[in-house]
Amino acid sequence: MYISRVELDVNNIGKIRNLTHVGAFHDWVEKGFPKEIEGNVRTRKLWRVDSLNEKTYLIVVSYKVPDTKMLERYGVEGSVETKCYDNFLNSLKKGMKMRFRVVLNPVVSKKNDENSRRGRIVPCLKIEEQKQYLLDRSEKNGFLLLPEDIVITERTSVKLYKKNFDRVDMVKVSYEGVLTIADIEKFREILTTGLGKHKAYGFGLMTVMPLE
Repeated sequence: MYISRVELDVNNIGKIRNLTHVGAFHDWVEKGFPKEIEGNVRTRKLWRVDSLNEKTYLIVVSYKVPDTKMLERYGVEGSVETKCYDNFLNSLKKGMKMRFRVVLNPVVSKKNDENSRRGRIVPCLKIEEQKQYLLDRSEKNGFLLLPEDIVITERTSVKLYKKNFDRVDMVKVSYEGVLTIADIEKFREILTTGLGKHKAYGFGLMTVMPLE
């Protein structure tokens, strides 16, 4: 596994003018792996956009090394960094406390009546619901959380334009906090395959660092 980042060239409006919705970011990430496109074999990539020290970055976790030039398509030239992720993943142990950051699309299924086989997908809009969404998915994915250890740093919505030009608005919630690793295999899987829905559109990538 590899983890990469590139600084977005936010001061070059002409360069990034096409990044108007999450589908455009998805296309950028996919085109960062031209050999996969040529071979018609697509592997899962996780990505999200982060801000750090007044700079904006695209972060990508992938099975293959991305093409530097293609990642610089909307990025600052020379800003691509790629590291092997496996050594870090293998260093994680059960019981470790970690600072985490993750962006999720919190939605739940609600049935209209008791006879309905399928529920209606509805977004979690209240802060309490959004925190509970993460709490409900913590232990089954190999980590433990307390409500007081979760901080929501951003609550907004993002746009996705489909091929028929229909617009879909998706709730975006950014979480930070402290967790404890409970099941190392499940936890490593979440770090490499993502958490929750719509992973292709910038959701589900959790990054962690040891609590000092």
